[in-house]
Amino acid sequence: MMFMFRSLRLRRAARRHFGWQKLRPAQLRAMRALLAGRDALVVLPTGGGKSAVYQVPATLLRGPTVVISPLLALQQDQIGNLNERGDPALRAVRISSAESPSKQAAALAELRSGAAKFLFITPEQLSSPGRLAEVRALRPALVAVDEAHCISSWGHDFRPDYLSIGHLIRDLGRPPVVALTATASPPVREDITARLGMRKPRLVLSGLDRPNLFVAATHCPSEDYRWRKLLALLEEASRPGIVYVPTRRAAAELAERLSDAGFPAQAYHGGMAAGVRHRRHEDFLADRVPIMVATSAFGMGIDKPNIRWVAHVALPDSPDSYLQEIGRAGRDGEPARALLLYRAEDIALQRFFTGGAPDLAELRAVAAALHGGPKTRTALAQATGLGPRKLAGHISLLEQIGAVATGPRGELSVARYSPLPDQAAREALAEYARYQAGQRSRTDMMRRFAEGRGCRMQSLLGYFGEQLSRPCGHCDSCHGGTSEVLPDDGPYPLHSTVRHAKWGSGMVLGYEKDRMTVLFDDVGYKTLSVSVVQAQGLLAVEARR
Repeated sequence: MMFMFRSLRLRRAARRHFGWQKLRPAQLRAMRALLAGRDALVVLPTGGGKSAVYQVPATLLRGPTVVISPLLALQQDQIGNLNERGDPALRAVRISSAESPSKQAAALAELRSGAAKFLFITPEQLSSPGRLAEVRALRPALVAVDEAHCISSWGHDFRPDYLSIGHLIRDLGRPPVVALTATASPPVREDITARLGMRKPRLVLSGLDRPNLFVAATHCPSEDYRWRKLLALLEEASRPGIVYVPTRRAAAELAERLSDAGFPAQAYHGGMAAGVRHRRHEDFLADRVPIMVATSAFGMGIDKPNIRWVAHVALPDSPDSYLQEIGRAGRDGEPARALLLYRAEDIALQRFFTGGAPDLAELRAVAAALHGGPKTRTALAQATGLGPRKLAGHISLLEQIGAVATGPRGELSVARYSPLPDQAAREALAEYARYQAGQRSRTDMMRRFAEGRGCRMQSLLGYFGEQLSRPCGHCDSCHGGTSEVLPDDGPYPLHSTVRHAKWGSGMVLGYEKDRMTVLFDDVGYKTLSVSVVQAQGLLAVEARR
């Protein structure tokens, strides 16, 4: 009865405030959980209506909804979409570095009086004890964490500033939490749940396959061949489009080369001045830039429905980033294309990007400094001489092995039962090695996707734990006749827990021909021969997690 009542209330709110006659089943499942006061982890494809998941329930909850989002441009788009409706129940305000103190005060006043319903804010703003106290006093009814994959060290867009969000939510009075992302593999989902302190969240995972997106990959024996294949795409495909490259230098050089060849393009990367990035972002949204050549820094906040193609001229670091980036094409439902042009040399480049292990002495210094008493991050940086980004990474590792605790005002201290500094540093280094093994396995999975001859979407979605029962019909393998119908299941049930004598415990994610993919806790993703596994008894089924 309650189930039907909540669904009815949500559908009425969607019609009244947004004019939506229907809600998608996945949206409705997540909304019902939030209306019941439960946490929810929502993984929906780009264009799948993630924002509606928190916006509709917010109109039915007492108190404001706090939306934590990493990019000001992304916040501005969402605020504009809400306020343009002219509905007082959807009034949204923002507190960020872009607003003057007087505008920030006015935003808080609107929220206190009930004139505004949504507060958009960054983690950096909430990290201020004074600001946190002001937002807590508003007694928020819901916290929405947008682009939640940013919180995960497994994620392709890891942001250290997101690491504190779980502590901040607790200090806000711990209202229900909804975490939203377009792609999240099982380890990323586990990271999000743990770092946000989510309490048995309702997982809503739906529709990662995009039938209107034709997916293809081509091996390029030389850079000249890769260049000619890219030109062939540009000559026959409509615009606008995005070309993803691995480095800042490659973005600048390729944009210039394409422009010289008669294909007007602009470059975008994280090393540009903020003003330049903002202008190019806005120019692309307004169709003033037909081709954007960019690093992975270009993406979040690109709410543009008519992107006709996305090309990658190097192997992406993981299926996570790849699915996120190609998902920006064809959001209007019209046909779009995704083309991956890869070379064997791309693997070596990704190995280089993973970098070296953190310094044991630096980890020990951070742990030792905390033994001298609670410290703010600023004081800890001064005590250790480490920069903000490196320090955040070290703190994250020490938190993961239980050596760091965060106090009510954001101060850091030694966790209860924490090992001594030297032992803590060594355990943190071991945790990093485990993470790196997972990172390498993700790159290997991306290579398998590129080099495989079976259905590409079956291979890609299997990584995320979603099994297609038949070939997708919209990839180059399916059109070339090389895809095969997969079995509905294999000798080990999907998502069952198995144990390997060397690699430990893992989860079965999917099958492709005679191969199975298993995500192991300690070594990441592995692709195994089903016949060899069975013949040698390599895996044993464990009790379900």
